[in-house]
Amino acid sequence: MRYTLSTLAGAKALAVSMIAGPAMAADAGIIVYNAQHESLAKEWVEGFTKETGIKVTLRNGGDSDFSNQIVAEGASSPADVFLTENSPAMTLVEAAGLFAPVDADTLAQVPAEFQPSSGRWVGVAARSTVFAYNKTKLTAEKLPKSMLDLADPSWKGRWAASPSGADFQAIVSALLELKGEAATADWLKAMKENFTAYKGNGTVMKAVNAGEIEGGIIYHYYYFGDQAKTGENSKNVELHYFKNQDPGAFVSISGGGVLASSKHPKEAQAFLKWVTGKGGQDVLKTGTSFEYAIGKDAQSNPKLVPLADLQAPKVDPATLNSKKVTDLMTAAGLL
Repeated sequence: MRYTLSTLAGAKALAVSMIAGPAMAADAGIIVYNAQHESLAKEWVEGFTKETGIKVTLRNGGDSDFSNQIVAEGASSPADVFLTENSPAMTLVEAAGLFAPVDADTLAQVPAEFQPSSGRWVGVAARSTVFAYNKTKLTAEKLPKSMLDLADPSWKGRWAASPSGADFQAIVSALLELKGEAATADWLKAMKENFTAYKGNGTVMKAVNAGEIEGGIIYHYYYFGDQAKTGENSKNVELHYFKNQDPGAFVSISGGGVLASSKHPKEAQAFLKWVTGKGGQDVLKTGTSFEYAIGKDAQSNPKLVPLADLQAPKVDPATLNSKKVTDLMTAAGLL
């Protein structure tokens, strides 16, 4: 057989790639599919690597995109750990049987209300649902007593949300679990009639601040994050907490899980233990994410309303059904 220069070059390149492939994978350390805020995850990774020497590679994306990608990849997924902003993405991966059990020592660091009953993943942080309102347009006595009140015709054209985002869909997931399918479908139908759609919670808050809309359903940390900077997008905004176990008082759990297919299960479990332990939870207290710390005896940023005072409804995060929610929202014309 006659070999050309290009053939030899190609063979050489193939040989190099075969040698370099495993080495490059090893250099990556553990791979985290990260749907949490990039800045928060980066702080977690830097703290963990500094303490343990274990390298971590972050691949950043969204809750829904990554959960569906993991399901599609199955046992061939290169990910070792999956971090989310909201729990429905975790339940999708769990339902596909792709999570390894979380180490008992890690589960022991997190109160039961911040982890699923299955023990296949664990809470790493939390965020509260709030009604952000323009204080020049609404007074306290005119605020909705319940999130369900926003279905009333009197609220037509007066409130906003970001229905395409995983954040709002998690809130609807809680509504579905608490009130059932019929009540959720009715509320979504009324929502379609009453609300104004924006893309992103931050955009909703800006619209409220500018007086484009009286109020909107968002998560709490958008307000605190803006206040910690210039406050230019929240100077006219106040937060209303529904409390009273209302669906609008839902506290969404950000999750972390180790993939059953992980090539570095020991290191992946160590990372999850660190994030839920003192090191990772202190990042939530002192950092700029303004999400709630949920570890046992962990302290959140002192500017936040204490978790215990939110009077959130009790929801097993393992029961939140993202597919049913998207089906209902699509039927209502919201997606």
